[in-house]
Amino acid sequence: MTTLLIGDGEATAHALTAALALGGEVHILDLPPNVLAEPLAQLIRDLDGYDAIVAPATSTGKNLLPRVAALLDVMVISDVIEVVSPDTFKRQSYAGNAIETVQSTDARKVVTVRASAFPPTPTDGIKTVSLGPSETTLSRIVSEDAQKAAGPELGSAKIVVSGGRAFGSKEKFDQLLQPLAQKLDAAIGASRAAVDSGYVPNDLQVGQTGKIVAPEVYIAVGISGAIQHLAGMKSSKV
Repeated sequence: MTTLLIGDGEATAHALTAALALGGEVHILDLPPNVLAEPLAQLIRDLDGYDAIVAPATSTGKNLLPRVAALLDVMVISDVIEVVSPDTFKRQSYAGNAIETVQSTDARKVVTVRASAFPPTPTDGIKTVSLGPSETTLSRIVSEDAQKAAGPELGSAKIVVSGGRAFGSKEKFDQLLQPLAQKLDAAIGASRAAVDSGYVPNDLQVGQTGKIVAPEVYIAVGISGAIQHLAGMKSSKV
């Protein structure tokens, strides 16, 4: 069995653990900057010799792999938290309150994995592959406005400090949470209510419709504990 792992930043090392659990050989395709899902999906579809295609369940992976699966006419198995066998996987549903065991009979498996559910594996020595140019002109990059977080990346941080709507304002949120996060070398997260109130950008949202985190320590300040938020952090150790 040969697996193609779609690399996506720090999540690649975690996803590699899941890809290796399928058995056989793993090749890594590092994504180029400013990646567009439409042309990339067609290029991946045309790659031969891969029994499985795996990517972290990041916004990029969730955008890309369903397109690949549709082009291959196979099912996509999303947000996997455990690899049982090369054709059987476990994933959460109902905001993490139920665990589904999914078995695929497709000849090629297309899988996104929850990076926080797997420990990292060093990518040194893993064969890398590259793609040729795309002829698709259906979409193009017009502009990019990237924001760089000052502390650790939210999805892989060992400590996460999250704030909620109870802070009352962006100024209070920054005044109280920023020094604490810096002191603990922690990443900053937020509830959806805090994001909707404009305290932080939406890429810091933790929850069912935000990022899934599983740090060693999770500190929630001024968060009510709605089930949608719990779904994003319930795997935290403390």
